[in-house]
Amino acid sequence: MKKVIPYNPLDKQHLAESAANALLKQEPQSLPPEPFEGAGIYAIYYTGDFEAYRPLAQINRDRLEAPIYVGKAEPKGGRRGGDLDAPSGPALSDRLRKHARSVEQADNLNVVDFRCRYLVLDDVWVRMAERMLISWYRPVWNVVVDGFGNNDPGGRRATQYRSPWDVLHSGRPWVEKLAQGKTSADDVRAKIAEHFQNLK
Repeated sequence: MKKVIPYNPLDKQHLAESAANALLKQEPQSLPPEPFEGAGIYAIYYTGDFEAYRPLAQINRDRLEAPIYVGKAEPKGGRRGGDLDAPSGPALSDRLRKHARSVEQADNLNVVDFRCRYLVLDDVWVRMAERMLISWYRPVWNVVVDGFGNNDPGGRRATQYRSPWDVLHSGRPWVEKLAQGKTSADDVRAKIAEHFQNLK
């Protein structure tokens, strides 16, 4: 006789799916949205004419369904532990504003070509929901063009190389501190094309 595993709504997988689906039901906003309080998860969508991202733009011009990047913002100090109900402040809003600045500083991107969805979420579920979204969509800035979410590393780092994102989208002023690696913009474009081909 076939064994049937009973559905458990409190299973981690189902809880993560619930949070991720709640994000996808949110009304799209400009990037960055108006400031707000809270931590949580977000998805960023691209609709512009940068050639390497044409497959995304074609999908997203009609309906925002293919994020270029998904991420999370946890309450400040959340990684260190402590008070489970510590106030999160504008953690998620600040993260989205930081991303908007990165796009604005890039020489070949325009912030008006980006939209976002966000969900203020209890921080207990934030990481699980982010992982679920990445596994569903394999967003190109999460899995191929690494570096979009990087922070200014401080002093000059001659041994730290520029990320693929900064190689393809130069312009962030602090990246000038970092060493030039062997990866070229054409190398990054080739990896993007291969990524989209594999998603078909």
